[in-house]
Amino acid sequence: MRAAVLGAGSWGTTFAAVLADAGCAVTVWGRDEEVCRQIADEHRNERYLPGITLPDAVGATTDARAALAGADVVAVAVPSQSARATLAPLADALAPHAVVVSLMKGVELSTDRRMSEVVAESFGIDLARVAVVSGPNLAKEIAQRQPTATVVASTSEDTARIVARACASSYFRPYTNRDVVGVELCGAVKNVIALAVGISQGRGLGYNTMATVITRGLVEISRLGLALGADAETFPGLAGMGDLMATCASPDSRNHTLGCHIGRGMSLEEAVAATGGTAEGVKSSRSVLELAGSLGVDMPITAAVVRVLYEGLPVGELAALLLARPRKAEGV
Repeated sequence: MRAAVLGAGSWGTTFAAVLADAGCAVTVWGRDEEVCRQIADEHRNERYLPGITLPDAVGATTDARAALAGADVVAVAVPSQSARATLAPLADALAPHAVVVSLMKGVELSTDRRMSEVVAESFGIDLARVAVVSGPNLAKEIAQRQPTATVVASTSEDTARIVARACASSYFRPYTNRDVVGVELCGAVKNVIALAVGISQGRGLGYNTMATVITRGLVEISRLGLALGADAETFPGLAGMGDLMATCASPDSRNHTLGCHIGRGMSLEEAVAATGGTAEGVKSSRSVLELAGSLGVDMPITAAVVRVLYEGLPVGELAALLLARPRKAEGV
């Protein structure tokens, strides 16, 4: 099986290695000539995965059309807010039989589209040819071949099985799922919750606060997902609680790290620079809140993160703001 990965960052390069270890011949596309040269010639990506040796079956190019030519599986790992602009010009280069995998986690600003919808619309293909991959999948640990599991979700069981077969290996176990809505929303909102956890830890708050934010964050994710018709069983699973725990607790999570920088007093611009990579929750926080507002769904943690990032709410007031909310029964 031939595979292409659009995006040469840490997650895109890591997933390329996963595909190669599962038996695929993989071509990574990236914009940076030196990154692509190093992947192709030295089987390394020191900018995003320092110290990791990539499989010999992973190549790279700066020519996106060349990467897509003849690919059976195309994985997309570009920043979520630039996905449409990146993919739409390449629609005619996608093989007619290819399935597309979204590795992105976000909601598109201004349209409220989930990433699978953006992929389908940009490539001009049916949603049945699109799958999403999401779970407790921190790139650095997977690149080190530490064992983990993930969820491959698609409206088509055949598409999900194709993708699962393409990425299954001794250390990477995919489970298939039909709940694309729930899996994608878990992936998008958990980044926002991880920002809140990072902010609280940057302020010096401990594990009680972290557990509270994670648990109530899962309530927010579930509330939004159910309003959009997601399956309730998705939320306590790998794509829900599993991914939420990994992203909120790990120092390797960019969203958690950026939140810590904010909590210690950095501006958003300073925190983005210090984090040194895309923290999807920064932009997704506004689109998630916009989507929730359109559905009448209450998401207080998400709203508080948006106020801190974009509306000047002092980080010291974040916890007090959440705790001052009206008391109610836990399941509400």
